[in-house]
Amino acid sequence: MVKILKRACDLLGIEYPIIQGGMGNISNTQLTSAVSEAGGLGTVGAGTMPPAEVGKIIDDIKERTKKPFALNIPITVSQYTEELIDLAIKHKIAAVSLSAGNPAPFIPLLQKNGIKVIVIVASVRHALKAEAAGADLLVAEGFEAAGINSNLELTTFALIPQIVEKVKIPVFAAGGIADGRGLAAAMMLGASGVQMGTRFIATKEAPFHPVYKKKLLEADDLGTVILGRSLGRVRRVLKGNYAESIIEAEKKGMKIEDFVEKTSEDYHIKGAIHGDFNGGYVNAGQAAGLIDDIPSVRQLLEGMMAQACSQMKSVYNQCREYPISRS
Repeated sequence: MVKILKRACDLLGIEYPIIQGGMGNISNTQLTSAVSEAGGLGTVGAGTMPPAEVGKIIDDIKERTKKPFALNIPITVSQYTEELIDLAIKHKIAAVSLSAGNPAPFIPLLQKNGIKVIVIVASVRHALKAEAAGADLLVAEGFEAAGINSNLELTTFALIPQIVEKVKIPVFAAGGIADGRGLAAAMMLGASGVQMGTRFIATKEAPFHPVYKKKLLEADDLGTVILGRSLGRVRRVLKGNYAESIIEAEKKGMKIEDFVEKTSEDYHIKGAIHGDFNGGYVNAGQAAGLIDDIPSVRQLLEGMMAQACSQMKSVYNQCREYPISRS
């Protein structure tokens, strides 16, 4: 297990096998740099932002940390994919994560320029294609995750061992993970680490509206809902008045162009940055029900590692009590 973790950490140049998920247009300097400084891999999510805006965030991060961080590019969501690839090369970004589209055309150029390529996948088929295309590392994301999700609706617990069994490159687990127990579980399933998004929202460095953080603390196991299932555009968000209005509109036959407009980044910003849950929404994964405090990023990562090791040691000690045939 130690060798698996070390391989993944060495690949990305990080201390802890924990990646921050891309947060699209609410990405920011403070949180990304804090994750990298604390030993994880901070990530800037390009979302639909133009390259100049993303470049400004990258410049600011580089002022705050000399440690590696990543740029997430959602291939079919952004209209600036090729420009963002060039931006990553220009800034010598340590890693680029590619999601929401075919990563194959971009992998060789990124690797030629010394950039590690992470590909977000949601099925065994996607994982095999990404590995064949040359990806350095996979993030296998279950249906529990926040934001735009796969219509396949495979859960993390079922997805990770199936992908790990089929590929040779490191796999990080995403979806439903918020503490050291989740990290330990992911590693027991064969993952080399985890990616988290929702958990990082509820940290001291995250510059999001206090209402967003408060609602995460209040969320229970049923605190999130799915938008867009009837339209084939699945998105997991935190419950709220605006989210409920979208669900009601879907029941009445909402058109896909209206759904796309009503779930655009503008409405996400209203919720996440301005705390307006009547006029906007916030992405949140099912891990929301596990969140009950707002630590610093460093406290979170160090606590997760300590809890994961304690959990695995406890299970190991319990297993030693069972008779196991050596034949």
